[in-house]
Amino acid sequence: MSDQDEDFAAMFEASLQAKRFEPGQTIEGTIVAIGAEVAFIDVGGKGEATIDIEELLDADGALEAQLGDPIEAMVVSSVGGLKLSRKPARGAASRRQLEDAFHAGLPVEGKVERAVKGGFEVKVAGQRAFCPISQIDAVRNTDAKEHEGRVYEFRILEFKDDGRNLVVSRRALIEEAQREEAELLRRSIVAGAVLKGKVVSVREYGAFVDLGAGVQGLLHVSEMGWSRVSDAAQIVKPGDEITVKVLRVDDDTRKIALGLKQLQTDPWTKVAEAYEVGRVCTGRVTRLAEFGAFVELELGIEALAHVSTFPPTGSPGAWRESVPIGMSGSFEVLSVEPDKKRIGVALVADGDSRARQPGAEGIVPGATVTGKVERLERFGVFVFLAPGRTGLIPIKETGVEREADIPRTFPIGSDVDVLVQEIEPGGRRIRLSRKAVLEARERDEVREYTERKTEAPGESFGSMAEKLRGAMKPVNRR
Repeated sequence: MSDQDEDFAAMFEASLQAKRFEPGQTIEGTIVAIGAEVAFIDVGGKGEATIDIEELLDADGALEAQLGDPIEAMVVSSVGGLKLSRKPARGAASRRQLEDAFHAGLPVEGKVERAVKGGFEVKVAGQRAFCPISQIDAVRNTDAKEHEGRVYEFRILEFKDDGRNLVVSRRALIEEAQREEAELLRRSIVAGAVLKGKVVSVREYGAFVDLGAGVQGLLHVSEMGWSRVSDAAQIVKPGDEITVKVLRVDDDTRKIALGLKQLQTDPWTKVAEAYEVGRVCTGRVTRLAEFGAFVELELGIEALAHVSTFPPTGSPGAWRESVPIGMSGSFEVLSVEPDKKRIGVALVADGDSRARQPGAEGIVPGATVTGKVERLERFGVFVFLAPGRTGLIPIKETGVEREADIPRTFPIGSDVDVLVQEIEPGGRRIRLSRKAVLEARERDEVREYTERKTEAPGESFGSMAEKLRGAMKPVNRR
């Protein structure tokens, strides 16, 4: 093989090795030769790179490197061989190195000399550069004096007129560092993680929390406390440093859901012990729905007073008048389901219970009680007997003919006397009869009539006898 062929093979091999690296990549190597202008670096395998001698000189101009020394540097070019540099990160020393840094996207060190119109004048390796005001920081700061005299790292955005016209950006490096830091941080943000953050903004539906490196999560208003939170601003405000728990992370949308109440004891864990059926406790009405009123028994514990627990009035929604929002009253616990986080309650007289409500103690089989018509169905009439106690009068027990006008006979909210025929265990179903009450009244009326008829002849005979005796008395005549 000729010398020319050997040179070509060496150049081809060098170009292949150079393609292994990217501009801006930091690599390690060993100094294997030192020439008058460059030093040769072994970067592994058959790869070899060069670095300018002036980059290996100390402040006094003395060579600070020797053969065999390890060295770490950045790739500034891979065209025609691998070229390295250590100075772009600590201040480029020549226009050629500035151009290399521009093409490689490497940072250069510069000093902010003064504020000028639209930005700042920056001195980079003895060269004058311009940094637009929007590129001096990632956060807009109106005080330009704050940056004057500071030494920062910049990225060269424009390199014109052989380096005499430079435009640089500090913001590009800051945002790049934030993205890298954010990517590392996101790896640690997983469901269940407990992190510290800073509230950056508060909205009606929640607060955005900065977890670091610009990574934000949403703390929804429903996750701020176990009690109902209507205004997020009452719990947190911008600038607050808080500890939150990661609830969900959506890899596709990169959205992070946070929680605050999860770091507090769930009050529902003690509900089974604190609340039992029949207990009367004080509650505050927090909101109304079509199906009933929500009642806060304590912070984080909300119960439901179902619409069926209110006496019917015949006017839809009239029950709301007895439980306006904000009202405090006595409520009896009707049911407790801790696993479903449900408690059923009924409004009762202060300090009283359903068992002591007028008429409630008499709801037993065989008793005649008075209730209010709650609603009508094709199979019968539902009657409200007491809070949480509703019975059914089947059609055949209404005491009216099938052809009769049931709605006219039983208007909603009207009183009706019924006989309690049957109560299923637990009192969930109560069978009533109006027919039995009517029949009992009819029997009573017949009995009273019969008794009056039996007594009538004696009374008539006695009256007649008295009249006859009076008529037979002598009459005094003058």
